[in-house]
Amino acid sequence: MMPYPQIDPVAFSLGPVQLHWYGLMYVVGLTAAWWLGRRRAHRLGLTHDDIDDLIFYGALGVVIGGRLGYALFYDSDAWLTDPWWLLKVWEGGMSFHGGLAGVLVAAWLFARRHRLVYLQLTDFIAPLVPIGLGTGRLGNFINHELPGRVSDLPWAMVFPPMMGLGSEPRHPSALYEFALEGVVLFALLWWLSRRPQQQGMISGLFLLLYGAFRFTVEFVRLPDPQLGFIAFDWLTMGQLLTLPMMAAGALLVISGHRRQRAMVVSSEH
Repeated sequence: MMPYPQIDPVAFSLGPVQLHWYGLMYVVGLTAAWWLGRRRAHRLGLTHDDIDDLIFYGALGVVIGGRLGYALFYDSDAWLTDPWWLLKVWEGGMSFHGGLAGVLVAAWLFARRHRLVYLQLTDFIAPLVPIGLGTGRLGNFINHELPGRVSDLPWAMVFPPMMGLGSEPRHPSALYEFALEGVVLFALLWWLSRRPQQQGMISGLFLLLYGAFRFTVEFVRLPDPQLGFIAFDWLTMGQLLTLPMMAAGALLVISGHRRQRAMVVSSEH
């Protein structure tokens, strides 16, 4: 068993203003996406100023979509009880699937404005996202969110008593997601996207791999207490929302692979 790190969720205070680690993780993720995007801007014929605009569009999509998605899918009661709760993003409560929807809308608007092919732009964006996903999961961990199920593994942790979970050691599921959705997903997508791929392949791999990682980790993560299991005493809301992601990702990958094979056959003749 490992001790749960005692990290104050508030990074630092400036008078009455408090900066939470959770919010700071979003800044780190967006800054990383901005820096990496500038390195590859030439691939789409974009300027550094265009990348600045793209990150601004994406940030709005993440925050607005993520918060609305959480309210819609996970905790509509909190929104109805206190409408101002929507603005308290530093307290946690962001939905990846809502944030993804927000980014997809933002990407569509940006592609339309700059006359880019939509899948070409999403292929560009996909490798920039995992660092933000990883830092977001670190923010969840510091914020005492996403506890895992009871475990006797050597790295299991006893979560803080404020969470009301008892003294049983549990999976640090947020750290699993940090490793898979952040580190592994970034390494794979960044490496694969070094060379040109069939249009939609990188976007499809992002959807498919993220979906597979998230679906797997949900088996050792406690379901949201206000929802519990959605079906069959094991399917969670996170897994349910991930299924269409994986289906869409598989379709994009299969389509790209078929186009690649067709090009090879055509060149041989």
